[in-house]
Amino acid sequence: MDEAAVRALREERIDWRFKGMPSEAFGSTVAEFLAQRPQLFDSGFVGPVLTLDAPAMDHNLRTMARWCAQHQLQLAPHGKTTMAPQLFQQQLAHGAWGVTAATISQLRVYRAFGVQRVLFANQLLDEPGLAWLARELDADPDFSFSCLVDSAAGVELMDEVLSRHQTTRPVDVLVELGRPGGRSGTRTRAEAHRVAAAVADSSRLRLVGAAGYEGALASDVDNRALAVIDEYAGELRRLVFELAEQGRFADTPEVIVTCGGSAYFDQVAEALTGPWPEGLPVVPVLRSGAYIVHDDGFYRTRSPFSRQHRLAGHEEPFRPAMRIWARVTSAPEPGLALATMGRRDVSFDQDLPEPQLLRTREGALHELTGCRVTALADQHAFIATGDHQLRPGDWIGFGLSHPCTVFDKWPLIPVVEGETVIDLVRTFF
Repeated sequence: MDEAAVRALREERIDWRFKGMPSEAFGSTVAEFLAQRPQLFDSGFVGPVLTLDAPAMDHNLRTMARWCAQHQLQLAPHGKTTMAPQLFQQQLAHGAWGVTAATISQLRVYRAFGVQRVLFANQLLDEPGLAWLARELDADPDFSFSCLVDSAAGVELMDEVLSRHQTTRPVDVLVELGRPGGRSGTRTRAEAHRVAAAVADSSRLRLVGAAGYEGALASDVDNRALAVIDEYAGELRRLVFELAEQGRFADTPEVIVTCGGSAYFDQVAEALTGPWPEGLPVVPVLRSGAYIVHDDGFYRTRSPFSRQHRLAGHEEPFRPAMRIWARVTSAPEPGLALATMGRRDVSFDQDLPEPQLLRTREGALHELTGCRVTALADQHAFIATGDHQLRPGDWIGFGLSHPCTVFDKWPLIPVVEGETVIDLVRTFF
């Protein structure tokens, strides 16, 4: 990455654009504010405020890097989870092979911060986007890019657009295998072969591998769901064998085979690390993105490291690194409290936030059990308090589920060690 561009984020000035920030910090640069070693509860932060736990993230980064190295897997974490160049930099520093993108707007953020290898896990058929990509490829010989194709019509459109813009480098593509009822991708291997043949006829595209996504095919971890994932991963393997037998990869020095979200990457890894034809230079790539912050809901029960999984290695479960703090503002009736946190601040597409910690207005910190969030309004959380008496002014620390729909609500996020803020992470959604 462009380290100077990442460092420059510390020169951005804090102001009203960044919710949760202390008004006393307005006008200061991020670096100036951090030099004061601000405290989360004593330096003027206002609720709600999302935080990231530095030790938990460090554990998750090291755990995933070690596991991938043990099993000879490459990792291109999906950047759409965080859209935070500072976190991309940490992932790359821990050995990530590249960063995954899904939209041209995400890709432009990556390139603004100098990401040099991008796996675009989507089709790219937007003409202005393709024209911009062509210029990026021509201007930077070290920029490595590949995207997915799943139809002959898409291949024809890409070839037509790139021909008009007279690119000097071919665009690398991977044929995407899907499944009926799933997301994008060809529905059969036979259809995938027709797409590969269309790429071979193109003067502007080069076939460099095959790709898929298993996360849309199952949502649980019971035997039926795991069998669906195994069957699909096996189909992707068979496709690669067939394409290799037909000589489709003769013009590429490496064959990228990629799959893998954050819930079934053990099964994907097992399929991608199985024996390949002799001499076929396969590079198996996982695209898991949520591991860096994990969660207290969806991935807590589905992540392979939280349950029995394949390809066991020396690892511990990932640790949840997201927490949002909100103040109790009302306790209008017995058993009910409301906190300053709602759908504008947290995810609610998988699970509701989980009350975990109580920090009283006097500063005492306690674990909080027996409470639950029953509903979210735009700016309010409804908390069933059980036997607890939550008072207006108390802080509640909530665990969150599904990080992909949390980060997009926070453009500047405090990173903490204990209650000390050691960094501010900038996001670009």
